[in-house]
Amino acid sequence: MLVYQDLISGDELFSDSFEHKEIENGMLWEVQGKWVVQGALSVDIGANPSAEGGDEDEGVDDQAVKVVDIVDTFRLQEQPAFDKKQFVTYMKRYIKCLTPKLDAEKQELFKKHIEAATKFLLSKLNDLQFFVGESLHDDGALVFAYYKEGATDPTFLYFAYGLKEVKC
Repeated sequence: MLVYQDLISGDELFSDSFEHKEIENGMLWEVQGKWVVQGALSVDIGANPSAEGGDEDEGVDDQAVKVVDIVDTFRLQEQPAFDKKQFVTYMKRYIKCLTPKLDAEKQELFKKHIEAATKFLLSKLNDLQFFVGESLHDDGALVFAYYKEGATDPTFLYFAYGLKEVKC
């Protein structure tokens, strides 16, 4: 299995068990998340509750919660929304921190395409949810989530150049 870590913080952000698609000249990876029910355990002991006067809700687990698989699995931490000025400030700092960690070839491609990717994200700014890795590292990558039109499950966006592939 491959796990993708944030190049700056080392936080695990997602794995190859989630398919990704490159967008914005390969600058961003789009990954489909899914709402799942966690903690719901239905055990059939063979009893007939209607014959024994039991309630229909008797088997419902009050501990069951709905979570987004990627957020839960990789312990992503939601952050407050950014306004345009805060987002641009974050991007400048992130570019400054990430660029030296890239080899020369990747640096050129990163510099060439990051502006378009930033504009793409700015165009969706009001619809984005912001997440960071488990360590809450100040300079680490943000993970963005939004709902495509008509979708019930979130789509996540990752900075491709800010990811490091690790075999597990």
